[in-house]
Amino acid sequence: MAVVRDLGVLLRFRNFRRLLAVRLLSQGADGVYQVGLATYVVFSPERQTSPAAIASAMAVLLLPYSLVGPFAGVLLDRWRRRQVFVHGNLLRALLATATALLMTAHVPDWLFYVSALCVTAVNRFVLSGLSASLPRVVDADRLVVANSLSPTAGTLAATAGGGLAFVVRLAVSESDATVVLLGAVLYLCGAAAALRMPRELLGPDPALIRPRLTEALAGVLHDLTAGVRHLAAPSRREAARALASMTLMRFCYGALMVMLLMLCRYALTSGPDDGLALLGLALGVSGAGFFVAAVLTPWAAGRLGPGAWIAVCAGAAAVLEPALGLPFATGPLLVAAFVLGLTTQGAKIATDTVVQSCVEDGFRGRTFSVYDVLFNVSFVAAAGVAALILPPDGRSPALVLGVAGIYGAVAVAMARFARRRVSHQ
Repeated sequence: MAVVRDLGVLLRFRNFRRLLAVRLLSQGADGVYQVGLATYVVFSPERQTSPAAIASAMAVLLLPYSLVGPFAGVLLDRWRRRQVFVHGNLLRALLATATALLMTAHVPDWLFYVSALCVTAVNRFVLSGLSASLPRVVDADRLVVANSLSPTAGTLAATAGGGLAFVVRLAVSESDATVVLLGAVLYLCGAAAALRMPRELLGPDPALIRPRLTEALAGVLHDLTAGVRHLAAPSRREAARALASMTLMRFCYGALMVMLLMLCRYALTSGPDDGLALLGLALGVSGAGFFVAAVLTPWAAGRLGPGAWIAVCAGAAAVLEPALGLPFATGPLLVAAFVLGLTTQGAKIATDTVVQSCVEDGFRGRTFSVYDVLFNVSFVAAAGVAALILPPDGRSPALVLGVAGIYGAVAVAMARFARRRVSHQ
């Protein structure tokens, strides 16, 4: 298989292997931690979950990313990225342990959310750093393939971590705190893996480093403005359009995720444990879609172009999502989870490649932080819209059809842009 051959080529790069290990451990830990939070907030038998409650939790956990994101980008363009991986994972291990203790102590919800917020805030530095570092460990000719395999492998690791968390929660221990502690252990392993790389390896270039923190923070607005101007240049218009399209697709994914949570909790199962098992199965099927996207995208994006491939992914979701979602039955929803995993990850791989290819190294950290901000704002906005539309059991044809319309609009816009770009070449 071509994907196996490509992976074999990339794994010959020693530093790529080491960066990939950091990604797999870090994102695997993220998957464990996030499932621990989800089971505590959504599937605890003593909690009566509603769409509004899910939206509120997402807002508390994700909206502050919009505040952290710009600072993360500026600092990633000044701090040694390898050190960010070491210290970031150590800090997350400590904070995840604190979250587990708060779960067992039955403290007020706001205190629990503050602890969880701190863990997810550090995620911005680590994930943005991983994306910004990738061009430093592979050559330009293999960047598209690396963008296909590395982030997808991280997503699969997060899915596997989530699956492990489900197994621990359902078969080993009924304690959500135990699951969160498992995530803390994996964060420690991620920090240890980062120590295997040289301090200077991942950049940024020494000439770009400003070691004084106060100076770096004071220059946030100026630097971000420069980053936006860099992205808005005519030569990087393709990157801006890809980011806009991915933001809208993220909105669709967020709305459907809230619907899936409510369906698993109330409409399709008879109790919290059954709902948790069904959600785990749906996430596993979606992970299979991520893997297929990793196989297809290098070939499809190379043959069609990244913009056209994004259009194909959005168009497929626009057609198949309502066809599979409107019955509100378990079988079609599992197929829909696979389709959304494939199309969302396929579009993301293409977007990552476009951004990394168009953006200069000194601006990659802040650009990917803006990327994360757009992701999180759109996801929280989707949760808010879903809270207004969804009934208590999660069955909403209006939501399904509205999301399909957004996917269709993205497909049409990206197809037109790709066609114009080809005609001008």
